[in-house]
Amino acid sequence: MAAAREPLVEVRRSERRHRTVAAYREGERIVVLIPSQFSRAEESAWVDKMLARLAAKDRRTARSDAELMARARQLAARYLDDFGAAALPAGVRWVTNQRGRWGSCSPDDRTIRLSDRLRDMPAWVADYVLFHELTHLVVPNHSAEFWEIVARYPKTERARGYLEGVAAVSGV
Repeated sequence: MAAAREPLVEVRRSERRHRTVAAYREGERIVVLIPSQFSRAEESAWVDKMLARLAAKDRRTARSDAELMARARQLAARYLDDFGAAALPAGVRWVTNQRGRWGSCSPDDRTIRLSDRLRDMPAWVADYVLFHELTHLVVPNHSAEFWEIVARYPKTERARGYLEGVAAVSGV
């Protein structure tokens, strides 16, 4: 049995940070932000604690590619049934290399990719992005017809506002 690979952890100390500790993923590494005055023992304890928190969050929010494909089929059946098979993707998967966009669609090979940043967002936001990309399977541009179809998803405006807020805060 293969041993579980330890994550690459980078600890960043900050003079501006006084009490709070934060952790996030940056590519293949986990970055832990701690106050500069923490001792090595405090650093070690906090790194362990933050790795455990990220692992727990992953277990709560993990949606596999297969689950993503099943959700795409559900959304297509519910909101795009009048397009039949034209609205069904050949593949849907999570990707880690999309930092400037939430999702993408290749109508030629009928594949959809969603940014893994959506995993930490409410399901209705990820569903909106998935539905947006599904709509590109039937209308490959952002025409008025495209937006009329996207509006079939009931939380479109709410999800767009949510994503705009996230983008404004994160600078995406």
